[in-house]
Amino acid sequence: MDGSSLTPTSPGTDRRTFHKIASVVFGSILGLVLTIPGAAFVLSPVLKRSGSSGDSGADDGFRPIAKLSDLEEGIPRVFPILGKSTDAWVRYPEEPIGSVWVIRKGKEVTAYSAECPHLGCAVGLGPDGNSFYCPCHTSSFGFDGQAKNKIPPRGMDSLEVKLAASPSGDDPEILVKFLRFRTAVPEKTPLV
Repeated sequence: MDGSSLTPTSPGTDRRTFHKIASVVFGSILGLVLTIPGAAFVLSPVLKRSGSSGDSGADDGFRPIAKLSDLEEGIPRVFPILGKSTDAWVRYPEEPIGSVWVIRKGKEVTAYSAECPHLGCAVGLGPDGNSFYCPCHTSSFGFDGQAKNKIPPRGMDSLEVKLAASPSGDDPEILVKFLRFRTAVPEKTPLV
């Protein structure tokens, strides 16, 4: 037998070339099928973040904290701010994310962040019951939020408040726009 009789006489591909091409095509399809779920998993936090603004309470950022009748005239009360949060792939249930001091004067309601503008410690009522006090570095504030000593760089951070009509119409609900602010600086700068 000579070598010319072993070569295919018809044009086209032989079995070996067909298996090479089929293996590359099948491997590419399999690789693509396995890559899509992996890419979706890695990119899902980015895609979710661009599609939604997260949970900040109501659409306008206001969160319900109490009814107007829950507050006594001139006596401050602290209320927790509850919220859901998402961190990359983890969704946390509703939990306390901060707190606010709320004071009622007639139908007017004032709210202050319960974080000290000095270094962010929790602000409580002072020992005299007539002021706010931060035990970390003895910062002191009046019920108007103004600093009573030179330790904090500014007064307590006031928060936007609005009263929403209740379904019954007689006892409005207090809504607070909760924000955190940069500490240890003289100007009130919201954290993003």
